[in-house]
Amino acid sequence: MADDLDALLDEVETKFCRLQALGAAGKRDRGGGEEAAGERDRSAKIPTKAVVDEENIDDIIKDIIDESSFSKKTVKLTYKSESPTSERNSASIQAHGKSCCPVYLGGSSTPRGIGTNISQRTCDQLRCTACDFHVSHYNDYQWDKSCDYLFFRNNMPELSKLRAKMIKKKGSRAYACQCSWRSIGELTDLRTDWQLRWVCGKHVE
Repeated sequence: MADDLDALLDEVETKFCRLQALGAAGKRDRGGGEEAAGERDRSAKIPTKAVVDEENIDDIIKDIIDESSFSKKTVKLTYKSESPTSERNSASIQAHGKSCCPVYLGGSSTPRGIGTNISQRTCDQLRCTACDFHVSHYNDYQWDKSCDYLFFRNNMPELSKLRAKMIKKKGSRAYACQCSWRSIGELTDLRTDWQLRWVCGKHVE
């Protein structure tokens, strides 16, 4: 934009210098009769054109300034439009919640929540990656030894049917999905039981 303005100003300056030279020549040839009169007519027309050119330059400069202001406003509006997207992304991240690390199982006396090395809580958002089923747990119960895969496959998660093979035992907690089951009486790190395909399904705060 600065280069365009410099070029326009140079053009105006050149025309004004030419007008001044023509005016001086007209004074010297004032006595030249008809030719001098024609020269004065041309000199009279050229300043008029110069004034028109100067007005056009002002209009062009104004247009350039307006375009510059519009560009700045567009940039500001674009920047503001990004804010709601950032807010939505932040809300999406928060909605995913936190995962236990490590994941603990435990008896009915063990507190539930987000498990960490410092806060040893049993996970209550377990999900099985083998059957893609939520892991249910029942406090103060353990599973009967006769339980098998088909029993849980056909009856999970209907508690009324599961009770047929649930044994009351204080302090124990019975866990089960559609393909695996465990009776846990004390805090246990899930990594020690390599047969289970259970993971933390994340806790929404």
